Amino acid sequence: MAGKLTDVTDTNFQSEVLEATGPVLVDFWAPWCGPCRVVHPVLEEMDSERDDLKIVSLNTDDNPQTAARFEVLSIPTMILFKDGEPAK
Repeated sequence: MAGKLTDVTDTNFQSEVLEATGPVLVDFWAPWCGPCRVVHPVLEEMDSERDDLKIVSLNTDDNPQTAARFEVLSIPTMILFKDGEPAK
């Protein structure tokens, strides 16, 4: 499902998201999630139009540690990170 968006994992989340120089929007999703499949093309379009925002996707089934770390209890969930922290 993750078409043009960069896939992040438990392994590379630190370098791709938390250490990123600009804001990063993380899409927490899973292959079986219908609403996730609806949202994904919109995020891909946004990613192609915005140079000031990096949008990545994290499969919660394959990367449960990161999803648990940020208390993702339902999907789709999107969290915007700025300076290595979830934005308020």
